[in-house]
Amino acid sequence: MLEFLGAEIMSSNTKNIYEEHIKQLPREQQVQLLNILKDELENGEGNGKRHSILELHGLGKEIWQGVDPKEYVNKLRDEWEERA
Repeated sequence: MLEFLGAEIMSSNTKNIYEEHIKQLPREQQVQLLNILKDELENGEGNGKRHSILELHGLGKEIWQGVDPKEYVNKLRDEWEERA
């Protein structure tokens, strides 16, 4: 539900920016702005920082606490043998 509200607020802010700043611009400047936005979106510049897969290192490690790796692998192997 919060994501929906956040999207609604963002949409409202975007509309306000348009109404207060962009709508008043001459058509030529609006087209220039569209071209700038288009270029940034195509080049990925508007996405912020690029992420590395290495940032995922250690993520979710807490779910493996108390799990013996050898026992876990043996259990998986047993399941595969049962299916075969």
